[in-house]
Amino acid sequence: MKKFILSIIVFAAFSISGMAQKFALVDMEYILKNIPNYEMANEQLDQVSKKWQVEVERAFQEAQNMYKNYQSELVFLSEDMKKKREEEIVAKEKEANELKKKYFGQDGELFKKRESLMRPIQEEIYNAVKQVSEEKGYQMIMDRASSANIIFASPRIDVSNEVLVKLGYSK
Repeated sequence: MKKFILSIIVFAAFSISGMAQKFALVDMEYILKNIPNYEMANEQLDQVSKKWQVEVERAFQEAQNMYKNYQSELVFLSEDMKKKREEEIVAKEKEANELKKKYFGQDGELFKKRESLMRPIQEEIYNAVKQVSEEKGYQMIMDRASSANIIFASPRIDVSNEVLVKLGYSK
């Protein structure tokens, strides 16, 4: 009876080890740093962002200047003129805020630009990771760069260079 139970335990242990899953890691920061298109896209985004930021700051500065002029001329203005100027200032501030939202809002132009530039790169990387996973039989590939939970991982399971090779950027 003991031999039977022992043989079942040994069989179960071998069965479990036979079903072991294979895992791998990639370092997305490392991969992205080695893709020239990603760097060019980032530069484009920076340039566009700076241009739009200057435009937004200019609009806010105009509203600020209008308010300063209003403050200095306040004693000379009639009630109707005061009200008109206040409305103009509020309209200019609203315009500046709308411009800021248009460029930098949740669904703003910068978001759309980033999406259009980065989506093809991300899809290309995803397809390369998927190919490596299928070729090597990995059940899961995790991103080392975005996971704060990974304290240590053996460099042997890092397939970042293989992904770069699939993308055509050999290391």
